[in-house]
Amino acid sequence: MNAVLGLDTSTVVAAGLAVTGREPTHVAVDDTRAHAEELMPLVRRLLDDGGLTTAALTGIAVGVGPGPFTGLRVGVVTALTLGEVLGVPVRGVCSLDVVAAQWAGSGRSPREFVVVSDARRREVYWARYAGGARVDGPHVTAPGHVPPLPLAGPGAHLVGEPSGPTGLDAGILAAHGFDLPDAGHEPLYLRRPDADVPRAPKSALPQARLSFGGPRG
Repeated sequence: MNAVLGLDTSTVVAAGLAVTGREPTHVAVDDTRAHAEELMPLVRRLLDDGGLTTAALTGIAVGVGPGPFTGLRVGVVTALTLGEVLGVPVRGVCSLDVVAAQWAGSGRSPREFVVVSDARRREVYWARYAGGARVDGPHVTAPGHVPPLPLAGPGAHLVGEPSGPTGLDAGILAAHGFDLPDAGHEPLYLRRPDADVPRAPKSALPQARLSFGGPRG
């Protein structure tokens, strides 16, 4: 029996479970700032509902973004830690690819479309798809720079009227994560985090002049 856990914290807190012979399941907490507090309780709830323990897991698929620095890091670190403890493979997947897979898998998606998520600072993350495959991106730009194509994703409303799914289904991530393109384990921040490492303060004292050589005669 294969039992794959799907985790994504690129926007809200989401977890999914795909078990051989069962329909994938999905739970989420609609909070973009409580990833550290909510993710593991969500995983435990998901496994309890499925009558499983973490020991039954055979793999973990995790969305690596793009997304904000802090929330995204929580999901990736949790997945890698669980994978190390349980001795199971961890597959990193572009979170936008999961939404694209949802739409393409429904049989109702157009040939070309764009998946968008909120990057804050009046910007969006986006990628363009053709036939369900990513052909451009992911990028972070102003909404006005997104190609004029049908829209899906949790940030689609920032660009125009959504035509496809607006939320990531972590059950789809669990079921198809190992079939989607491997994005590695490095989070896709696409830009510097909001908080920078503080630099040493500049001294306000005048600097002493240095002289070289012996005393003058």
